[in-house]
Amino acid sequence: MANTIIRKKFGRRLRDVRKSLGFSQEGLGFKSNIHRTYIGAVERGEQNVSLDNIYKLAKALKVELKELFDF
Repeated sequence: MANTIIRKKFGRRLRDVRKSLGFSQEGLGFKSNIHRTYIGAVERGEQNVSLDNIYKLAKALKVELKELFDF
């Protein structure tokens, strides 16, 4: 249960940062080399995202890792 809560919080934060920077899921997928459906699942808290993919997402968004955990 606690794992699901943290995944949902991370997913909401990722969505907020992505939208604030004007990225679509598809655009972020292209820049990060991560499939857009996976990004959608992460944003909905359905996917337990790896540290490697968190790094790719932060790099594609041009934000520091810690910004994705500011929730």
